[in-house]
Amino acid sequence: MKIQESAENYLEAILKLSQQNGQVRSIDIVNELHFSKPSISYAMKRLRENGYILMDSAGLITLTEEGRVIAERVYNRHTVLCRYLIALGVDETIARADACRIEHVISPESFACIQRHAQLHSQKQ
Repeated sequence: MKIQESAENYLEAILKLSQQNGQVRSIDIVNELHFSKPSISYAMKRLRENGYILMDSAGLITLTEEGRVIAERVYNRHTVLCRYLIALGVDETIARADACRIEHVISPESFACIQRHAQLHSQKQ
């Protein structure tokens, strides 16, 4: 289930926006990611063609099951990595930016170890 980093970012944004707003339109993604409308339109077309999202006649975007699995995995990685970096003393702004980059390239094994370590550390406090 290897997809491009940009597709993961779009799916993660759709997940977060749907959690915040209950519904998502392309313009919401434009505002969230600060990309142009044509870029978002093209990306949504590609995500639809690949079976990651659905778009109804009113323009509302929803994640398919496959899209949701990817989005939740990326969002979970981002959240855990960001919290972990902050706990290590990294400035929150830097931690968020670094987590956004790391979440796409870290191996499942390395992430699992970081996640276990973070959980053990939080249980000790």
